[in-house]
Amino acid sequence: MQEQHIRWRVFDTASQLQDAATVAILKSAEAAIAARDRYTIVLAGGTTPKEIYQRLRSADTDWSKWHVFYGDERCLPVDHADRNSRMADESWLQHVAIPAGQIHAMPAELGPDAAAQQYSQTLAEVGTFDCVLLGMGEDAHTASLFPGQTWEDAHNAPAIAVRNSPKPPSDRVSLSASRLSGARQVMFFVTGAGKRDAMGAWRSGETVPVAAIRPAAGVDVYIDADANG
Repeated sequence: MQEQHIRWRVFDTASQLQDAATVAILKSAEAAIAARDRYTIVLAGGTTPKEIYQRLRSADTDWSKWHVFYGDERCLPVDHADRNSRMADESWLQHVAIPAGQIHAMPAELGPDAAAQQYSQTLAEVGTFDCVLLGMGEDAHTASLFPGQTWEDAHNAPAIAVRNSPKPPSDRVSLSASRLSGARQVMFFVTGAGKRDAMGAWRSGETVPVAAIRPAAGVDVYIDADANG
């Protein structure tokens, strides 16, 4: 299996991290649109991404070329406050001119099996993502890939059903580790002192979900001073 190559990018504050990440995303979009006339981005949930999404509202970019996907979703009603898609919509997507048909929310309200099957079909013709955004939990999980669970589908489907999540709700849908790795750029956002133990596990080479994301170009880990320790 390919080794994970990491570029650590440490910032004094979460706000500085979010500013830098916003710039990097827009540079990624500019390059992708120039090269391929489209930009495919996979979104993460969480507080730090939310702040980045709010910054993107005022960006000068050709939104008509953006195609939005999700790394994971909770199996909750479409309008539930804890859905990643609702957070991204309210903080960013409803404020910009990305065509509705180019925003691909996970149909997690259908349950993990049906949602994973449908989203795998959605991704069948997508190819390599331009940019994947990911967070890391205090247990070193990313997307909805948790320690001690399977991070791939037996049939190599890009989206997998997740059950018995240690964080509620127990039923979720997630892109697999290999599908998340199929990207030109992967950016992790890690903030807060509560992440220090997980960072230690990652840096020491333990078999944790964040270490399973191994794009050919390596990963950029945006980390604030509190999480860096």
